[in-house]
Amino acid sequence: MKQWITAIALTACAWGVQAKDLVDTAVGAGQFKTLTAALQAAGLTDTLKSAGPFTVFAPTDAAFAKIPKAELDALMADKEKLAAVLKYHVVPGKLMSKDARAGEMVTAQGQAVTLSMAANGLQVNDSRVVQADVDADNGVIHVVDTVILPK
Repeated sequence: MKQWITAIALTACAWGVQAKDLVDTAVGAGQFKTLTAALQAAGLTDTLKSAGPFTVFAPTDAAFAKIPKAELDALMADKEKLAAVLKYHVVPGKLMSKDARAGEMVTAQGQAVTLSMAANGLQVNDSRVVQADVDADNGVIHVVDTVILPK
């Protein structure tokens, strides 16, 4: 139990010691390798390093692993479609979880996502926020367990 508490404390310190931009924060977390590779492939890294602010619903590597490999490879090879999917995870402005309300929010991709409050916490469409309020200099990351896809 003591090791578990120490691990949580170290993780919290790693997230909170000094905020960086959204991309650097994601890279430093270690669980967004696929996301950061996708951002680079889509040419969106500079956007998420800009002033913002942005709210990013960031799928983990495990979330991307839910997509069949052939589909993920095809998505990563299609820069336009990849950019649309990634922009669907970004909302202009900085939305902290305490300020989230059920309803729709228009994404940087142009379509809306639906926020809802479920028994297990905040959801974005069918994806659950598994860690909220990861602060960055130019916005906030909410870690999600599923890649959300535009219609």
